[in-house]
Amino acid sequence: MHHGSLPPKQGLYSPGNEHDSCGVGFVAHIKGEKSHNIVEQGLTILKCIVHRGAVGADPKAGDGAGLLMQIPDAFFREEVDFNLPPEGEYGVGMLFFPKNDSQRSALEKIVEKVIVEEGLEILGWRTVPVDPSDLGESVKPTEPTIRQVFISGSDNQAFLERKLFVIHKIIGSRVNKQQMAGASDFYINSMSTRTIVYKGMLLAEQVGEYYQDLADERVKSAIALVHQRFSTNTFPTWDLAHPFRMVAHNGEINTNRGNVNWMAARERSMSSTLLGDDLAKIWPVIPEGQSDTACFDNTLELMVAGGYTLSEAMSMLIPEAWYGNDLMDNDRRAYYEYNAAIMEPWDGPAAVAFTDGRQIGAMLDRNGLRPARYIITEDDLVVMASEMGVLDIPQEKIIKKWRLQPGKMFLIDLEEGRVIDDKEIKSTLANAHPYQEWLDKGQIKVCNLKGDVDLEAPLADDALLDAQQALGYTQEDMKFLLAPMVATGMEGIGSMGSDSPPAVLSNRSRHLSNYFKQNFAQVTNPPIDPIREELVMSLVSIIGPRPNLLDHENTCPCERLEVRQPILSNEQLYRIRHIKDHVDADFRTKTLDITYAASKGAEGMEGALNRLREQAKDAVEGHYNILILSDRNVSAERIAIPSLLATSTVHHYLIKHGLRTATGLVVETGAALEVHHFAVLAGYGAEAVNPWLVFDSIAENLASIDANMDINTANSNYIKAIGKGLKKIMSKMGISTYQSYCGAQIFDAVGLSTKFVDEYFTGTATTIEGIGLVELAEETLRWHNDAYGDKQIYKKHLDVGGDYAYRVRGENHVWTPDTIAKLQHAVRGNDAKTFSEFSTLIDNQNENLLTLRGLMEFKFADKPLSIDEVEPVTEIVKRFATGAMSFGSISYEAHSTLAVAMNKIGAKSNTGEGGEEASRFLPLVDGSMNPERSAI
Repeated sequence: MHHGSLPPKQGLYSPGNEHDSCGVGFVAHIKGEKSHNIVEQGLTILKCIVHRGAVGADPKAGDGAGLLMQIPDAFFREEVDFNLPPEGEYGVGMLFFPKNDSQRSALEKIVEKVIVEEGLEILGWRTVPVDPSDLGESVKPTEPTIRQVFISGSDNQAFLERKLFVIHKIIGSRVNKQQMAGASDFYINSMSTRTIVYKGMLLAEQVGEYYQDLADERVKSAIALVHQRFSTNTFPTWDLAHPFRMVAHNGEINTNRGNVNWMAARERSMSSTLLGDDLAKIWPVIPEGQSDTACFDNTLELMVAGGYTLSEAMSMLIPEAWYGNDLMDNDRRAYYEYNAAIMEPWDGPAAVAFTDGRQIGAMLDRNGLRPARYIITEDDLVVMASEMGVLDIPQEKIIKKWRLQPGKMFLIDLEEGRVIDDKEIKSTLANAHPYQEWLDKGQIKVCNLKGDVDLEAPLADDALLDAQQALGYTQEDMKFLLAPMVATGMEGIGSMGSDSPPAVLSNRSRHLSNYFKQNFAQVTNPPIDPIREELVMSLVSIIGPRPNLLDHENTCPCERLEVRQPILSNEQLYRIRHIKDHVDADFRTKTLDITYAASKGAEGMEGALNRLREQAKDAVEGHYNILILSDRNVSAERIAIPSLLATSTVHHYLIKHGLRTATGLVVETGAALEVHHFAVLAGYGAEAVNPWLVFDSIAENLASIDANMDINTANSNYIKAIGKGLKKIMSKMGISTYQSYCGAQIFDAVGLSTKFVDEYFTGTATTIEGIGLVELAEETLRWHNDAYGDKQIYKKHLDVGGDYAYRVRGENHVWTPDTIAKLQHAVRGNDAKTFSEFSTLIDNQNENLLTLRGLMEFKFADKPLSIDEVEPVTEIVKRFATGAMSFGSISYEAHSTLAVAMNKIGAKSNTGEGGEEASRFLPLVDGSMNPERSAI
């Protein structure tokens, strides 16, 4: 994938993490009348949303801006020195090439070769006239050569449009595979019979000046879609500027990694009557390493080329909240529910403007977390932008002024010459097919499965204790995690902060999920309140094969198995495992054992994983469409592979072989107990999880938790608590649905080696290296030996744990009884000597390797600098500032003490968003500044 001026993957940076937040807008003539005025107005909108973009240290270097419009047919006829067919019977490709002539020539030959191979004709090339005089000095070295290629070969515009889509996908893949010189500066902005994109690493006001075509009165269009990029924590490049080929986007797609994985997984399961054999030529649909918006744009292109209408594709990619919305009519709900099995939501805060050249529209995500306002005028103009006031239009000409609402869409159909509101769009879509009838015919809800169940007796006494120890349970897990969830239906409450070492530095075996840290919404990406905004959240999961994405007209839809939430009781798992006994359906389940012979020791885990991969592949190819990964056979003779490792291994192996969408993945594991365990399993592909050992543990310990509670209520409370916890975790990343979260890999690996992650957790970021499969297998074996070995300490009791509080023989902590005692004595006795002893104890913790910083040492130069060359302390401390902690989040004493301390040393204290008491603003009696006044 071309990244232009993006740095290569290094250290903590990966070009695959490119996201942005921006300003977007468009102007369109409802009746489709083309004029140069529309282009000028588009450029005006762009200049009016310039504050939503960014400028670098070079004041002439922006994050990117651009304009998408209809092909100016009359202009090109006068400009090119070759004959053009009638409008609609030719297409124009807008391409970035490297400046080097030989590199450009070689790339042009590839473009020409692919066009000819696909049966189309090259009419000619045109160099796009540009004026680079106003580019920033940092931008000029990255400036590409910009060329247009004109292509014909059919008088059928729909066919030619699809063929151009196929051609640009083939060209992109071929250039990437051949790794040609200059390939990193090659990019196809657009290739269409209807639209063309002018964009670059430009400031908003530079777009119209840089591209001289846009200043020409002969350049006319009925639409102008514009975008100003603000790359919040990423690098600006020419190719990452918007608009892309069909969309311009303000926001972030938080589930992008999972969406890309699921699209890759569809390769072998997809077929299309419209694209035919050409479909096989376009893979990968989403090249590795693109920005979130580019990935979305590629998917939308495919769906439209495959026969979806623009509004239908958008409503499937960004569906409104339907599951918990009692006000939604039944037909619309059935439409969304049916399509939920076909396409998982691309979730995150988003205002998306989209067009195919015939229609143009915009929509918001289900939470409405990005602004989008529009006006309609009496002279048939529609103006949409991130805010009002982008065009100077007299109030008397405005006949409607409104804003887009969460999950809603509006559309201008230039061919029909009218604005179509959300109600009509969704009504048309909902009534296009008998979706409710299809659901009634093919939908199976697990909660509706009836019939007797024959469950295994729960483990008890020593057998239960052995299984708990083998799968990593501790006394703390039972007391602080499980008991509150069973008793109250909610997670236990604890204070923030952790002073125990990262899993990779622990001297104890740690659950594999502890090596994965949850990502969270930040910068311009807001989280969701899972309590107040519960309406837009859903834990519904669909288990089983996913239908062919491009067979949306199929009147014999696939059967689907749906659960209201992904935590399965033992009874539910039994019914899924024996689904053939309960319903007349095409589901076939296969249980794959994720344990292996203990005699093989730690060295046997790699072979067991390889066998598991092949067993899963063989099962799917044998038409088993629900796989159950189970560690129930854990025993003295069988070691359990960590269920997270088994799940991710199977998930990614099936994706690699194009089989993942042909089956569902259910995990029957005793190793999942706390919410984080379930979240990571979900993130790596588990559509449902049955925590069998938790239910056995509840049965054994219920009397001590609540003697008056029945077992069904206890199990239900636990499931409820996990569901709430999953919503909380999803909401922190701004994700609303479990379907979006499943497979999304919203985690960073901390303390796992790159080799291990690439092999078993493909696509996960890991930045500090760490252990691999050998060490992980040894940790697993240690648990197994504790459970089934001869250590007397584990004969009657679980390991103490010690994660949440200091325990003898437990986990190490930075805050020990000694350090806390020293601090208390020093403060209470105002004793400098004791405080010095406390400081020494804390400083020496680095030697115990409890923190990542403890692994590092200062590297001193052989010859120190002269002190005269070093800034004085009084200047250095001016750069210091405290964290922005509001009064209320910390006490008055702590807040004011920070201010006093920083004022004394000449640094700055930060009040936080909540500010501080007004009395601290007032000077002292002698007129001097109040030492408790914060500087920021």
